[in-house]
Amino acid sequence: MKKHAPEREPFIEVEDLTKVYGEEPYAVHALKGVSLAIHRGEFLAIMGPSGSGKSTFMHLLGCLDHPTSGKYWLDGNEISEASANERADLRNRMIGFVFQTFNLLSRTSALENVMMPIGYSADSGTESERRQRASELLTRVGLGDRMDHEPSQLSGGQQQRVAIARALINRPQFLLADEPTGNLDSRSSVEILRMFEELNREQGITILLVTHDPGVAEHAKRIIRIRDGVIGSDGAASAASAAAGDGAATGTGGSA
Repeated sequence: MKKHAPEREPFIEVEDLTKVYGEEPYAVHALKGVSLAIHRGEFLAIMGPSGSGKSTFMHLLGCLDHPTSGKYWLDGNEISEASANERADLRNRMIGFVFQTFNLLSRTSALENVMMPIGYSADSGTESERRQRASELLTRVGLGDRMDHEPSQLSGGQQQRVAIARALINRPQFLLADEPTGNLDSRSSVEILRMFEELNREQGITILLVTHDPGVAEHAKRIIRIRDGVIGSDGAASAASAAAGDGAATGTGGSA
C-alpha cells in the first residue's frame, strides 16, 4: 500500500473509481469513474435508485471488494490494489458495518454476537475484557437488560441496536450502514438514526449511510446522489434535498 500525502489530506479519497462485473459484451459497468473526498468526522448519505451503483460503491469503500480501476486512499494509504488479506486487516482495524438484515447469529446471545468481531483483532484482550467491552456497548445502545437474549427474542429495532454495538466493538474510525432502517418501523428507524447522529457528534466517527429514502438521508450532513454509476450531485443535506425537490422528512423504513 502506498502513502498519499497531499497538503490537506482527506480521510477517504477516491479518484476515477470504476467497477465492472463480467466480460464484454455482457459486462455490467456498475461504477464509471467516481471521484470524491471525505474528511474525518463527516456524516454523509449515499442515495440512488436500485441498480445505481451505490451498494457497489459502499462495498469498495468498505474494502469488501476491489475496484476494476482507479485509486482509493484510506487514511493516507493507497489501497486500490491491496490484497484480500490486507483488505481484511483494514476492515478489522478501521471499519464497522451495519446491514439492513442485521446479520446476527441465531441461537447466540446479544452479548456473544457483539463479541464476535473482537476475536479477529490482534489486540482483543482477555475474555473478561472482551465481555466487559461488549456489555458496555450494549448498555450504551439501551440493551443492558437484554444481553442474554437471542435475536428471535428481540424486536427488529433491538436487533439493529445489537448490530450497531457489534460494529463498534473494534473501535472503528469509519462506519458503513447499508439501508440500516429498511426492515424497521418508523419509530425504530428514527431511534437508530439518532444513534448514528450521536456517534458522529460525540465520538467523531466518520459515517456513510447508504439509502434510497430521502427522509433517512436527511439525518446526514452531506448527501451524494449516484445514478447509472456516476455522481449526479454532492452537497449539504438541506441544499441537496431542496435541489432534488425532496423536502424534509422523518426517517422511515422501506425495502432496499
